[in-house]
Amino acid sequence: MAMTKGLQLLSEAKDLDASVIEIRRAIHAHPELGLDLPVTQKLILDRLDALGVPATRGATISSVVGHIAGTQPGPTTLLRADMDALALVEETGLPFASAVQGVMHACGHDAHVAMLLGAAELLMAHRHELRGSVILAFQPGEEGAGGARRMLEEGLMQPSPDRSYALHVITNIPSGLIATRGGPMMASADEFLITLTGRGGHASAPHEARDPIPVAAELVLALQVALTRSVNVFDPAVLTVGQIEAGTTFNIIPEVATIRGTFRALSEETRVKVSDLVNRVAGGIAKAHGAEVDVSFPMESYPVTVNDPEGAGRALQLARLLVGPDAVQEMVTPVMGAEDFSYLLQVSPGAMIFLGVAPPGVDDPAPNHSNRMLVDEAALHRGVALYALLALAD
Repeated sequence: MAMTKGLQLLSEAKDLDASVIEIRRAIHAHPELGLDLPVTQKLILDRLDALGVPATRGATISSVVGHIAGTQPGPTTLLRADMDALALVEETGLPFASAVQGVMHACGHDAHVAMLLGAAELLMAHRHELRGSVILAFQPGEEGAGGARRMLEEGLMQPSPDRSYALHVITNIPSGLIATRGGPMMASADEFLITLTGRGGHASAPHEARDPIPVAAELVLALQVALTRSVNVFDPAVLTVGQIEAGTTFNIIPEVATIRGTFRALSEETRVKVSDLVNRVAGGIAKAHGAEVDVSFPMESYPVTVNDPEGAGRALQLARLLVGPDAVQEMVTPVMGAEDFSYLLQVSPGAMIFLGVAPPGVDDPAPNHSNRMLVDEAALHRGVALYALLALAD
């Protein structure tokens, strides 16, 4: 029965290709950043209204929450799609490329919104079969602004749904492949900012100054070494310095140098350990050189995304019924990217699921977050059908 339903939904989702792709391209051409996404929000509200899905908008952010009530009692399923873009100059050459300078949908959130709107159409068509209800959560601010947490604060999970799922397109796995795993699925994400203050002076007389640049250089290497000697390799962490700033010209020793980076972990214990390590190593290196140091963690920090084993197993089982076992993969290891869907999984059991969208004929596809990222739109109907099946299946 479930297999028959899956194949039917897949066929119906394929029939929605033109509509879903049109929505995806419209969103792609008009990307928005952060928590305030009025254009995207209006598109979603208009589409849900046309489908007859009652929806509410966020009180303080541009979120949208749709509600579909079934005709029979049963569980409440939350389906989430993030909406925001990234601060990048698009270089794809697509005819529907970003019309907003310096902003691009380079993580596939345009596809997520389009797939969930397609699923809403399927669910409305099968509403008479729906046991329970469905919450359609369209979330802004995933890219560092903590939109999921803000939606929780506005009552998204009051009462808590019985199960929660999110799909995420990925360009580095084959198009149409569906993948997930139980347990840790994605890492936590924390940003650190280290400010080193010395004493400025002339480049010809470093002994009369206190140069923060070699202190910064030593600290970058010390953090890498300390990490390998402090963290269990079977509970890994990654630390990357992505930005160093100091000085104004070649012959002046600056007073201040700043180091900015991120660390990722797969458990809360290791996450806390790395945070302490950054503070300790930065303090020790600065003291050894007589520099002042300030360490802060300015970004919205995301916890580890932990899939419920039963929820992930259910997703894998339904995906196999939908697209066949050869197009479904149970992941062996998590990935070190981060997701604020982690907040929702702390409240309601479920799973983050990957959908491969590697463009055909490209040997080395540009990854997510690249300004050259391309999406194979031929895979999107699988995401539409899977969203719907996750809500309709027992």
